[in-house]
Formats: sequence, structure tokens, C-alpha cells
Amino acid sequence: MPRRLTLITIIALQSLTALAGDADSLRVLFSGDTLRVLFTGDLLLDRGVRAKIDTTGIDALFSPSIDSLLAAHDLVVPNLECPVTDIKAPMQKWFIFRGDPIHLPALRRHGITHLNLANNHSIDQGREGLMDTRDRILAAGMVPVGAGKDMQEAARPVLLDSVPRRVWVVPSLRLALENYAYLPNRPCVSQESFSVLLNRVRELRNSDPRCCIIPVLHWGGENTMRPILQQVAEAHRLVEAGADIIIGHHSHTLQPVERYKGSTIYYSIGNFIFDARRPTHNQACAVSVTITPDSIHSEAIPITIRDCVPHVSSPNNPKQ
Repeated sequence: MPRRLTLITIIALQSLTALAGDADSLRVLFSGDTLRVLFTGDLLLDRGVRAKIDTTGIDALFSPSIDSLLAAHDLVVPNLECPVTDIKAPMQKWFIFRGDPIHLPALRRHGITHLNLANNHSIDQGREGLMDTRDRILAAGMVPVGAGKDMQEAARPVLLDSVPRRVWVVPSLRLALENYAYLPNRPCVSQESFSVLLNRVRELRNSDPRCCIIPVLHWGGENTMRPILQQVAEAHRLVEAGADIIIGHHSHTLQPVERYKGSTIYYSIGNFIFDARRPTHNQACAVSVTITPDSIHSEAIPITIRDCVPHVSSPNNPKQ
């Protein structure tokens, strides 16, 4: 494992974490020709989270510190860890999820603008469930990322904004799907080969040298604390092809952050709204990306999850 891999240091995030509770201060600080995008980990609307919603309502999933953090950003992009559909066509697999579409407007109301579907649970209710999820997200005023009527549409990079420069998200599921045939001409999630993903990043960089490119990868092993060597090698190649920041999830754990050739690799940012089953599932981060005409900067904001609800952690008191 390269020595440059370093674990997230909570203390180093103290200044940004303190600001996260004051959305107005953040808006003033980052006003003008600046775009602020927040990436979060897994957002689940089933299992223990469904029970939490039934008891307290969906708004209770958003703590005051998280609401302030989301409000301080122009765009918010979680990983949606379930289909959200009324269609019940469960796949033959170990964990099968389904969220209720009635809850999608609340996500938008709390500041979520995009939902990543390039993961191993979006297909839990089959291809029709996947497409219905995409349509429901659009109807709720958000943008689905990483799913489409065929692979060409699913894998298409998503333009987040053009000001102050073009900002592209390149979604990709880097895992084999359980009992789900790879049919690129049918509804699916973005699951192209690594060579095609690499070429997409390279083509974006060659076509627009000033753009910001952010691959969002669902990859690695569940419940692991470090990336495997293949992930490190692939991340490095993506950076060499032109990626500015890489956002990873799937492990349900917080993994190391690496600086490589001027780019930042977040191998796994963990969970977000999630019914944590292990202590390691409770610690996560959100990644705040600030884009200006002259710079691209990212910061990891520590998150602690309690009873399905994420909270921005104080550096001196992770339980805050």
C-alpha cells in the first residue's frame, strides 16, 4: 500500500466543521463565481431507516447540523442505496431494499439535488423498478445519476454546472451484480468496463482542459477499512487520465484519503442516512468540493451516525 495513503484527520477539519453549523457564513464566504458541491455516502430508505421514518417522520432524519451543511452548498449528491418505487419485483439476492416514493420530496426539501444510482441496490426491484425510481426522482425535482434505459444513457457523464467552469460527475458501479444479467441494451446502471470509464475521463479532459471531473465509484469490499491494491491502481490511472477528485462508497466504512499528482482520492466516505449495523458503520464523512475559476478544493467533513441520523461531528467531540 503506498505510503501516501493517510487516514482522515478529524482535527484538520476543525475550521470547516465549525462553519458547517452556520450556513449564512458559508454562503458569504463562498459567494461569487464559486460552486459548492457536497457528496455524501449511502442514503437508505428501507429496513431500520423505514422503521425510523414510521416512528418519527422523515424530517427527523436530518439533524440541524446536517441541514445547515446541506443548505451551505449549491448541489448535494448522496448515493441512494435503494430503489424508490411502488413496484415490487424483488431480485434473488441476499439484501433487497425498496424505499417509498412518498419520501422523495422531503429529500429535495432538505437540499438534496442529485441521487447516484450506480450501485448494487438500485436494481433490487428489477429493471422496471430501476426506471420507475429514475422517473420518481425527476418528478421530485432531483437529478438521477448513473442509470438509464441502456448502458449508453446510464454511463453518460452528468454535467452538474457550467459556472464557474464545467463540472462533470462520471458515475460507475465497479462491482458484479448479484443474479442480474449484464444487458447493455436494457435498463441498467452505469457498469462499463474500466477501460471505457478511463476513456470517458480522458475524453472529457481532452475536450475541456479547464473542466472539473469527479468520478463517483461504488466499489471495493464491504466492511473493509482500506482499499485493495486494484482500487489504488485504478484510482491512480483515473487521475492520470484527468480526474480531479474521486468519490468512493460501498464499504459502509470510512477509508483513507490519498493525494496523488495533485488530485484527491476518497476511497470510501462511508454511510449517510443509514441503519448502522456495526460501530465502524457510524463514522463517515461528507466531501465538500469548492470550484472557482482558478481552483478546485475539497474537504472531508466528519459525520457521526446515531439511530440512522447523521450529525456533523465536532473535532473535539465526535458524538456531537
